[in-house]
Amino acid sequence: MIGVAVGSAVALIKPLRVAVGSLLTGLQTMPSIAWFPLAILIFKLSEEAIMFVVVLGAAPAIANGLVYGADHIPPLFLRAGRVLGASGVSMYRHVMLPAILPSFVGGLKQGWAFAWRSLMAGELIVILANRPSIGVQLQFAREFSNARALLATMIVILFIGIVVDTLFFGTAERSLRRRWGLLQESA
Repeated sequence: MIGVAVGSAVALIKPLRVAVGSLLTGLQTMPSIAWFPLAILIFKLSEEAIMFVVVLGAAPAIANGLVYGADHIPPLFLRAGRVLGASGVSMYRHVMLPAILPSFVGGLKQGWAFAWRSLMAGELIVILANRPSIGVQLQFAREFSNARALLATMIVILFIGIVVDTLFFGTAERSLRRRWGLLQESA
């Protein structure tokens, strides 16, 4: 929600765009692992520290997806919307939002990837007692030189990423391509 709110505000409010547009890209390029010392300083070794870094990993990518989508709406779409009587909320709902959706889904996909990596890094750094997690499993496998468990855990991490991409993002992307007439229907 933070990425959506920030991205929407930056895309729609020109002075805000000038003030923080480049900051979003800067935040997106910063490695999530670099945020952990600050997160631990603020939140100690806790789930909140991990969540802080996960949000900082995902939100800029999602916001950038929205901003990019808004920047690349064909002017013809906006003119056509105005000719057909769209203005204000109806312009956003019926013209801009559908035009932004492909870039937004791309931003969500990238945000998911950043969040997933941030979560794994966080779980390796912030080991919480009595909280089993994938990151903890990786750490224990490494500490006890258990190569099989380490590889099995890495395969689970990969599998989760593939499943989320296929079920959620793949479905959303196919639906958008079908709606835009970009999906080749089988005969």
